[in-house]
Amino acid sequence: MRMTAGEGLVVHGVFTVTDHHQGAPGLAHGGVLAAAFDDVLGGLNWLIGHPVVTGRLETEYRRPVPVGSTLSIIATIDGIKGRKVFTSAEGFLDDGQLAVRASALFIQVPIEHFLENGNREQVEQAIADRANGGPAWRAGESAGMNWDVNP
Repeated sequence: MRMTAGEGLVVHGVFTVTDHHQGAPGLAHGGVLAAAFDDVLGGLNWLIGHPVVTGRLETEYRRPVPVGSTLSIIATIDGIKGRKVFTSAEGFLDDGQLAVRASALFIQVPIEHFLENGNREQVEQAIADRANGGPAWRAGESAGMNWDVNP
């Protein structure tokens, strides 16, 4: 997965489906596609600067996604109400056909949530990264506006 922050509250993701992502023969596994959308939709929250957890993820599979294809995902923040962040995304095949649509609700949480429930060392590294302009995995191209997930 490769993600790029777009204009405003938009993230573009590019996910190349390999043999490792296969479910039915020759097709992407639906759970892997849901995880890809969760990553891109979650990436939106870096734009608003609040830590979140996924509260709900709905995925609508419109057409099969073949192994070897590239799925272009466009995600946006649809609204924020209190601690709730409402998001949506669409994924298009190489030929421009809509293949997957998703929406998610993220809940903003304090950093203590991750300190209490996650790996403390990794959370502290993420805090240090954020204090230095963003997470280290976002550093690089275009002043940190592009990042790879599991390159």
